[in-house]
Amino acid sequence: MLPLMLAAGCKSQYEALLASSNVEAKYAAAMNYFNTKKYSKSAQLFESLSVQVGGTPREDTVQYYWGLSNYRFKDYFTAETNFTKFLQNFPRSPFTEDARFLRLDCLYRSTYRYELDQTPTRAALIAIEEYMREYKEDTPHLEACRKMQKDLNDRLDQKAYESARLYYKMEDYKASRVAFKNVLKDDSENIYREQILYYTAMSSYHYARLSVQKKQKDRYLVFADDYLNFIGEYPESKYRRELDVMYKRSQNALGRYTGSQEELKAKEREFERERRQIERAQKSENKKNETSAKNKQ
Repeated sequence: MLPLMLAAGCKSQYEALLASSNVEAKYAAAMNYFNTKKYSKSAQLFESLSVQVGGTPREDTVQYYWGLSNYRFKDYFTAETNFTKFLQNFPRSPFTEDARFLRLDCLYRSTYRYELDQTPTRAALIAIEEYMREYKEDTPHLEACRKMQKDLNDRLDQKAYESARLYYKMEDYKASRVAFKNVLKDDSENIYREQILYYTAMSSYHYARLSVQKKQKDRYLVFADDYLNFIGEYPESKYRRELDVMYKRSQNALGRYTGSQEELKAKEREFERERRQIERAQKSENKKNETSAKNKQ
């Protein structure tokens, strides 16, 4: 019974403090709650204080710690709003640089995984680039900014790559080749460049293979260009053996294959065996990972 009464008393004391006009007591309590990691309570007190200390030397401190409390409470949306307002009102405060970085971190933490809308990702990247241009080497947060920037750019790369690959999965090979080419046209340094060039070649191969006979020649020649482009960049790629088989098939279809049909079929069988072994190994690895993830839960 006594603990319940004490809890009720503490709650009443906090609510009375929240409604109080005693700035000194409220400020001391807000800082105490913040230092003891009770960020929800400190945020509410700093929010209340922000009205009471307007125009005083404490105003920037209160507004900064209001945002910092929400940030530590992991309410990144509210914290970003706090820091944006702070930067508008106090561009020369001692807290300004940290507030700018924390605002970036809020924007970064509010982005979505690659499958979802990437508008917040692009907004965060713009803000990070502006910050890095302004502070250059004069900030302890530069390395953190670079890591955020890389992660967000990688996410955009994956979004573009997976969006193009969707056409390939749907077996719309003409559209998938165009989509993959456009990905590299927009960003030649995409981190999935090797896979993109591989799927570009595979798309043109399947598009040619499924075409009517009178159009196959020109389309196999397009595949040959894509194949040579790929092996020129990635001669040691894990995709090389598969594309070599596709190339021999295309040359055979064009009447240019100089080896025997038995040799070609033997290479195709060898590749199919290897492909099935890789698929089985991958399935086994995925199953182990799933089991491991369940055990950790």
